[in-house]
Amino acid sequence: MLGRTAMTSPMKVPLTLVLALAVAMPAFAGDVDGGAGGDEPLGSLVIIGGSERFRDREPWDAIVALAGGAGAKIAILPTAAGRRVGRLCEQVVQAFGRSGAEASVVPVAWTEADRAVHEAVFDPELIGMIRASRGVYFVGGAQGRIVDALRDRDGNETPLLAAIRDLYAAGGVIAGTSAGAAIMGHVMYRDAPSPLQILHNGVRQGRELDRGLGFLDPDWFVEQHCLVRGRFARAIVAMRSQGIPYCIGVDENTALVVRRGRHATVIGYKGVLLMDASAAETDDDEDGFNVRNVVLSYLDRGDAIDLRTLRVTPAAEKVDETELDPNAADFSPSYDHRMVYADVLGNATVADLMGRLIDNEEPEAIGLAFSGADARDQPAEGFEFRFYRGPDSRGWYTESFGGEDYTVLNIHLDIRPIAIAGPLYTRRSAVREAAREEGVVAGPRGSDEAATGD
Repeated sequence: MLGRTAMTSPMKVPLTLVLALAVAMPAFAGDVDGGAGGDEPLGSLVIIGGSERFRDREPWDAIVALAGGAGAKIAILPTAAGRRVGRLCEQVVQAFGRSGAEASVVPVAWTEADRAVHEAVFDPELIGMIRASRGVYFVGGAQGRIVDALRDRDGNETPLLAAIRDLYAAGGVIAGTSAGAAIMGHVMYRDAPSPLQILHNGVRQGRELDRGLGFLDPDWFVEQHCLVRGRFARAIVAMRSQGIPYCIGVDENTALVVRRGRHATVIGYKGVLLMDASAAETDDDEDGFNVRNVVLSYLDRGDAIDLRTLRVTPAAEKVDETELDPNAADFSPSYDHRMVYADVLGNATVADLMGRLIDNEEPEAIGLAFSGADARDQPAEGFEFRFYRGPDSRGWYTESFGGEDYTVLNIHLDIRPIAIAGPLYTRRSAVREAAREEGVVAGPRGSDEAATGD
């Protein structure tokens, strides 16, 4: 079995998820009742993890519904795109059209545009297009292009960005995919190498990290393509570097819909990984990046969380089916074996691991991250990821969506640097040849027998 859904902790407090079992699926069109304080925006965010499918209607329908429904005006910003801008915009316009919106392209782009970006963001006509809309959609590409366009050379906000903020504050929707998701936080990755390189070398503000546009609360970092590309690891490095306690890691073809800055629901194909480093610790005497007690939760489609209180509401289908409480006397897990993952940064590995861990007799699992190319011929440096359950760990499971879907709350994680004893492997024939030269004959299944002469 695979997949349970998880979630993460409360603001300003060490994260132990609070569970709400009064399940109510949020309606996208209309206001959220209760708790709209003066500091809460009236609008909504749709944070898409990238690689959204045009044929999957849920994210597109949700954006249009939040913008007011059929006939809603959506402004498309292709600013992050670097090539095939025209074709991409056509596809996005068509996708919104199938959901009943009136979508138009605001030509603020680094290529295939009739004016320079730094002129376009001051153009009253383009600013008017934003102000006449109820939604803004940022296409994917490079998030640095968005920030460089919407802030001037001194880092100040341009009139176009001011218009987008006004739209959000007045109840409109801001949506973005991939690069368009990364900009939602106050801090974002800009030009970053692989997660493993980030673990080895760390991050610097102004280089790997940059300012985002800050539509979300500053306590939340946003990561995109999170599960497919193993980016949860680099998110943790950024969080520790910048003192950011929480992270939303959205997977591909998946979105987190956030209303009024706090009421969030997962929609789409996969899920969202929530990371809480508010009570994490680092050993300064350790040689390399290390951290203890980051708390991970995985939320699947239909699950909801209040980003301010961290209260989680599992999807109704999960509540109606299987609850998993490893600390209960009658816990009857599906798995009973130790888990060691050779590539914890692999495609969706962390979600697979968490689902199996919450449904396992064994209370912990180990994941490794290292360069196979380096370790193939020689010793190499890497990292151990130790995942373990605590008294607050809990999960749910359902097959109602046609697969095996988990919700997993509060899996604890420690990361520490390790040495990989290389070479990582050797051909069997080479081992036998070496044994013969040393006067040892390899017996059946590797049992060694001393060689004797006449």
